[in-house]
Amino acid sequence: MTELNARPVLLIVHGALGSGAQMEPVAAACRASAAFASVDVLELPGHGSTPLDASGAFTMSAFAEVIRTRVASHGAHLVVVFGYSMGGYAALLAEATHPGLCAGIVTLGTMVTWTPEVAEGGARRLNVEGIRTKVPAFAEALSLRHANGGGWELTLERTATLLRSLGAAPPLTPDVYARVRTPVLLMVGSRDDSVTLAEAETVAQQLGRAEAVGLDDVPHPIEKVPLDVLVSRLTGFVSSLTRE
Repeated sequence: MTELNARPVLLIVHGALGSGAQMEPVAAACRASAAFASVDVLELPGHGSTPLDASGAFTMSAFAEVIRTRVASHGAHLVVVFGYSMGGYAALLAEATHPGLCAGIVTLGTMVTWTPEVAEGGARRLNVEGIRTKVPAFAEALSLRHANGGGWELTLERTATLLRSLGAAPPLTPDVYARVRTPVLLMVGSRDDSVTLAEAETVAQQLGRAEAVGLDDVPHPIEKVPLDVLVSRLTGFVSSLTRE
């Protein structure tokens, strides 16, 4: 890789059922670091305050294309993408589809290997009435988060369909992962109940220029991830790029 001769832009992408606003605390912490030229937060279509575009596509391929477009909008600047959960998968797909797009990719809590069983288990949990009845506080949070993006119920239903499609025909397979040549850091919290470090380690071997690391005592929800730990990992990753 060409040595980074300037600080890169950091592009932050949220996870499933997330929004740009949800990632602002992470962005603010990263903006306080001298490691990045700027910090950009991308909100995927159909989430938060961003409606679907004219195509109406709520798919991983569509999300990867949105990431490609946003990276390209930064022109000659090198861009490092931090993708949380689903956002990490979309970033990896964007890079696999357009090799050389990103200067590097960091993921956190990203499910990197999908099977029909895993997908169905996740989709079943995305039940509107079940969430409204059993976890009303979460339902209220989703309602506020997606009030201007089509409503949380629709986002939930679309996400369940998306998960099932990933299980039926995952766009990232070992052969596709092999196309990714940019440096990648796959992070998994030790208390993450959605993803395992072993899965990340297997995919890291398929990626070629990747490392999988565990974060001690870190759960899956981004709101519960210590910002100092996250920023330290991100800045360390950028520093490693300059030494390559």
